Amino acid sequence: MDDIETRIGQWRGYLSRRAVLHADDVAELEGHLRDQIERLEASGLSADEAFLIGVTRIGRINDLAGEYAREHSDRLWKHLVLDETPEAAGRNGALLAIGLAVAAAVAIKLPALFGVDATGQGAEFYLRNVGLLVLPFVATFFLVRRRASVATIVTVAAGFVAAAVVMNAYPFAPAGQTAVLAGIHVLLALWLVAGIAYADGDVRSTSARMDVIRFSGEWFVYLVLLVLGGGVLSALTFAVFASIGLSPAVFVAEWLIPCGGAAAVVVAAWLVEAKQSVIENIAPVLTRVFTPLFTLLLLAFIVAASLHGSFVEDGRELLILFDAVLLVVVALLLYSISARTSLAPPTWFEKLQLLMIAAALVVDVFVLVAMVGRIGEYGASANKLASLGVNLILVANLAGAGWHHLRFVRGTGRFETVERWQTGFLPVYLAWAAVVVIVFPPVFGFV
Repeated sequence: MDDIETRIGQWRGYLSRRAVLHADDVAELEGHLRDQIERLEASGLSADEAFLIGVTRIGRINDLAGEYAREHSDRLWKHLVLDETPEAAGRNGALLAIGLAVAAAVAIKLPALFGVDATGQGAEFYLRNVGLLVLPFVATFFLVRRRASVATIVTVAAGFVAAAVVMNAYPFAPAGQTAVLAGIHVLLALWLVAGIAYADGDVRSTSARMDVIRFSGEWFVYLVLLVLGGGVLSALTFAVFASIGLSPAVFVAEWLIPCGGAAAVVVAAWLVEAKQSVIENIAPVLTRVFTPLFTLLLLAFIVAASLHGSFVEDGRELLILFDAVLLVVVALLLYSISARTSLAPPTWFEKLQLLMIAAALVVDVFVLVAMVGRIGEYGASANKLASLGVNLILVANLAGAGWHHLRFVRGTGRFETVERWQTGFLPVYLAWAAVVVIVFPPVFGFV
């Protein structure tokens, strides 16, 4: 810690010697640097690594801080790329992740020992329990890595136990709406419970919630890459065995895909954790590419819906599709926020986001009107009410985000307010998922 204080002192002195920065500016930058260091150390980095990465991130919002980071870039990359010692491997949790990945792969096949297969009647069991078979290992990884308190361990464990009791005690009708809805929403709920482990129980902190959002986005990207790699491996397996007249179809379908998929969920979590020190993460970069494209898509839909106003009410599949589009819009908004430094002034990208939010709100109104019309015409069902609830939450989320973005772009609000609003909706999504899992099945007779 003395060494880090010395480094911070050198950094502060470097900035203080420049007349363009006042003492208050330096003090504010130092506060943000210390927050970055604390957050990065909590994620498993050494103090020296946390300082170097923190300096680089602060450099995004100040030219002088950026110059300081560039002058130290040689030391930065030595830490990020060349630190391959056994101590480093132990520190980033590789052995723990491998062990838990193997355990997840074994757990996903354990029901087969009792005659429960992933096909036929066993598919219903996996619909209810796939998250319970895999996600506890992700949560365990972070509980161990964070050296979590007893209170955090009990909270996370209670979430998984409650989900296991509800999903297996309820008498769901085979292939019923409520079973499918509960299976989907319990995955979201359990992922947010695992997020409590990632945040080390600090669920009230805006920065901790934003860290969970960052992690979720990066995890998804790494998981997709691992799945694509698994697809290549499966194709090569087929090709190699086919060349000698054998068919590996049973092995690939019953072992490689389920076990590899379960292990990939844990490995992807470890990769995010191990690469916390990368200066620019993947998910926020992708938002820069897809935000303009989704904005154009929403604007095109608004034009089409205005010209052909009746087709929305007639298309159930289209309503479901645009529910997914609106969720992607919220995700794009979240991950662009997660990559942004709060002190930076608004840019053209924030104005583009404001346009995307406005377009998404218009689309959401179209979808809500169509949903209410379908409920009035055909009656309420579990699927319709679940979708309606998600859309009402999205309207509230996007409306508040639009208002805070507008104030920030106009210079009358602070970016911290935008962050606080978005992260504040995580408990709302968790609560709605719990309602769908716990309340909907008995209300709709488990069908």
